[in-house]
Amino acid sequence: MTKRFALGIFDDEDVLLHAVENVRDAGVKIYEVFTPFPIHGMDDALGIERSRLPIAAFFFGLTGLCFALWLQIYTLGFDWPMIIGGKPHIALPSFIPVSFELTVLFCCHGMVITFYTISKLYPRWKTPVLDVRSTDDKFVVAIEVNENTDMTKLTQLLRDNGASEVNQKEMSKF
Repeated sequence: MTKRFALGIFDDEDVLLHAVENVRDAGVKIYEVFTPFPIHGMDDALGIERSRLPIAAFFFGLTGLCFALWLQIYTLGFDWPMIIGGKPHIALPSFIPVSFELTVLFCCHGMVITFYTISKLYPRWKTPVLDVRSTDDKFVVAIEVNENTDMTKLTQLLRDNGASEVNQKEMSKF
């Protein structure tokens, strides 16, 4: 599947931030913004909603806690009951370190898998890059275009908002 993009290349992050707001106000849907470092306020300018990853983290941690408690209660209480130091078979205070560690382990691994799945960052031989300069010192606004898009108006809109250049690129791996 091949997609065509109009790429607005910017030199300054403040100009880019205002340009994104102005382009969105003009009714143009921005596909993505590529920057060499995070820009504060870009999520709001792009209209990206707050992530729900903390909810997933809570449930991964809860799963780890339940698994840790079940494992310890089953092992020490039913499968292999032993009296250690005069404590009862199910001594919850002594379960705290293992429960904490498994909670963190499940949460971390679950979050990494969830993040990579949501971001579609699957392993591949070559990562598609729209403009190589976006990893060095340029800021790139990518707008997906089709046959109905008026490129002259789009180019003028990006140039009016501070783009140093506007290019077109066709990518097949997105």
